[in-house]
Parts: sequence; C-alpha cells; structure tokens
Amino acid sequence: MKTFKRHLAESLKEPKFKEMFDEEKELIALSMKLHEARQKMGASQGEIARNMHLTQQQFSKIENGENCNIMTYLKASHAIGYRLTLEPIKRGHRLAHTS
Repeated sequence: MKTFKRHLAESLKEPKFKEMFDEEKELIALSMKLHEARQKMGASQGEIARNMHLTQQQFSKIENGENCNIMTYLKASHAIGYRLTLEPIKRGHRLAHTS
C-alpha cells in the first residue's frame, strides 16, 4: 500500500502538479497570515466581514483560502490594516520564451 507521503513525492515530480501544489501552498499561507493578523488585532471574523460588506461566512472562506481572487485578498488585507506585496521567487526568474 502506497503511503500519502510517497504518493505526494511521486506526484511532485510531475511539473504541472508541482506548480499547482506550490500555488495552493502559497494561497494557504496567505490565508493563514490574514487569520493570524486578524486575531492579533483582536477582531472577530464578523467585525472584519462587516467592514468589508461581507457575511462572516464569506470572510471565513477567505481565511480558509476558498474561492478567492486577488481583489478579495486586497480588501481583506486592507480591512485588517495590511498591504499585499510582491516578493521575488528567486533571482533571475524569467518567463520562458515560446516560439
């Protein structure tokens, strides 16, 4: 029987799977940062949601990384007093040229 860790390690060798896995990991990290920042400021999900004109359930989905676009993350970040920024992935990262 194949273990999850072994299955994941094998799947991560496939470039498209790895790309999608890494993107999902980044989304979850962003959602967790929003959650931690909100808790640090002592605000409830409902309080932040009202500020954003959302329901508490909608804001909960943002903190869980469910079905969000960049504008939603921008609004959520601003509602808790944060700003989203871009950081380089690695030095010299360039788009691949296609012919």
